[in-house]
Amino acid sequence: MNNSLFHLAFPIHDVEATLRFYVDGLGCTVGRRSKHAVTLGLAGHQLVAHVVPDQPSKQKGIYPRHFGLTFLLQEDWQALVDRAKANSLPFYQQPRVRFPGTRIEHRTFFLEDPSHNLLEFKHYTNESAIFGEADHGQVGDAEEI
Repeated sequence: MNNSLFHLAFPIHDVEATLRFYVDGLGCTVGRRSKHAVTLGLAGHQLVAHVVPDQPSKQKGIYPRHFGLTFLLQEDWQALVDRAKANSLPFYQQPRVRFPGTRIEHRTFFLEDPSHNLLEFKHYTNESAIFGEADHGQVGDAEEI
């Protein structure tokens, strides 16, 4: 599966607002588009935003639904923080360090798109925490569930 791209479809309420956020704000590329959907490229992966009749409800917290990127380099994570701030993108959670001083320590921030979809962008201090560190049974923040 090394020659694969990740694909994610998600609901939106407005194609033009979606393009402003994802393309102008985040720097995604645009693929196919219609008045009902738009295909976006995010770090080489395919996102497809589909217009739904009712605007998705706003979540109360970061769980259970969000998506985003895990950066391998802290400099790339910081560059996106800077880009999001420069483009006045709406932060759902400001940049911070989660689980400091542990093997699963990571920098993270959340953005909220115009349709209330949450996006998380993070960088782990120890790359082994991305798929490993099974002895740390904690996944997510208990108070956020």
